Amino acid sequence: MTAHQYVERRSACAVGETFFGDPVVSFLYSRIREESGWLYRALTSSRLTHLLGMLQFDVRPLDPSRMRRRLASACGVDYSECADPVETLDTARKVFERKIRYWECRPMDPDPGAIVSPSDARLLVGSLRKVSGLLLKEKFFRYEELLGADKPGWQESFRGGDYAVLRLTPDKYHRNHVPVTGVVRDIYEVDGVFQSCHPAVVVAQVTPYSKNRRTVTIIDTDVPGGTQAGLVAMIEVVALMIGGIVQYYCQERYDAPMAVLEGLRLSRGCPKSLFCPGSSTVVLLFQPGRIRFSEDLVVNLRRTDVRSCFRDETGCAVVETDVAVRSTIARVVPGGGA
Repeated sequence: MTAHQYVERRSACAVGETFFGDPVVSFLYSRIREESGWLYRALTSSRLTHLLGMLQFDVRPLDPSRMRRRLASACGVDYSECADPVETLDTARKVFERKIRYWECRPMDPDPGAIVSPSDARLLVGSLRKVSGLLLKEKFFRYEELLGADKPGWQESFRGGDYAVLRLTPDKYHRNHVPVTGVVRDIYEVDGVFQSCHPAVVVAQVTPYSKNRRTVTIIDTDVPGGTQAGLVAMIEVVALMIGGIVQYYCQERYDAPMAVLEGLRLSRGCPKSLFCPGSSTVVLLFQPGRIRFSEDLVVNLRRTDVRSCFRDETGCAVVETDVAVRSTIARVVPGGGA
C-alpha cells in the first residue's frame, strides 16, 4: 500500500509518491537523532551538507548517457523540455539544475491578477487566521520564526494572512520563478540548519521550515503595473544536500542574470533563483484578505480518498496538489487592499 499520495492537478487523480533516500532519512532522523545528538547536528551542518551534495551530484559518471536514462526512469525527468542540448548534462547536478523552455512548456495565465506557482512542486495552502477552514498553523513552521526574529515589522504585515507551502522533490525542475509582479522591498538570509524536507521528517520534526536556513524576499505588488496583491513574502528554504540558493533574476528567458536587490522590479513568471540539487521548499505568505486560492487546491486539501502523511492541527489528513511552475494558484481579491 502506498504510504503517501498527492493529487495530479490536470487529471485530479491520486498518485503514489516514491520517496528518495528513505533508508538514509529514516536512519538519520530516528536512530542517530535519538541516540547521538552530536552526530545528528554534524550531519545537518553546512559543511557536511556541502560534502554530501558534492559526492551525490558532482562526480561525473563513466557513462553520462546511462546516468540520464536512469534518472529519466527513476525520476521522470523529461529531457524534451530542456533548453540546452541533452549531451551537456553529464553530471547529476547538471540534470537537476537544468534549464527548460518554460516559455513554451510552462504557459502562464495572461490575467495580471493571477498569482502563479514559483516552482514545479507539491503544494499545500493554508491560513494563519484563528478561524479558517485552511488552518494548518504550526504544523510546518512557526510563524514568528519563519520571517526571522529580528523582523517584527514584516511579522506584523503578514499576521493573519494566507500561505502556500510548495515542496520540491529531487526530480523537479529546481529553478524558482517570481509569483507576482512588484518591487523588492527587502531581501535577507535567516541562518539555520540543513534538515531534509522529506515528508517523514516534516511530520516528525517540529516546524522544520522555520528552522532551516532560508532566504526571504519581500515583494511590494501595490505599485504601478504590479499585481495589486499587497506585500508578498517568498521564502526559499534550503535542505539536506542543498548548500544554498543562487539568487539571480532574468527578465527574458535565462539571459542577462542580475542580482536580486532591494528596489529591483520583478515580473511575474520570470526566473528568480536556483536551488542546488536535492529537495527543498518555497513558502509564500500573503497579507490578510488580498488573495483567494484556486478552488481546486482548496478542494484537494480535504479529499478523503487520498492517503497523505500530512495532518492538520486536529489530526485530519491534508492533501498536496502537484502544480507546474507559472500555473495559477490564486487570484487577487478585488478591493482587498481598500
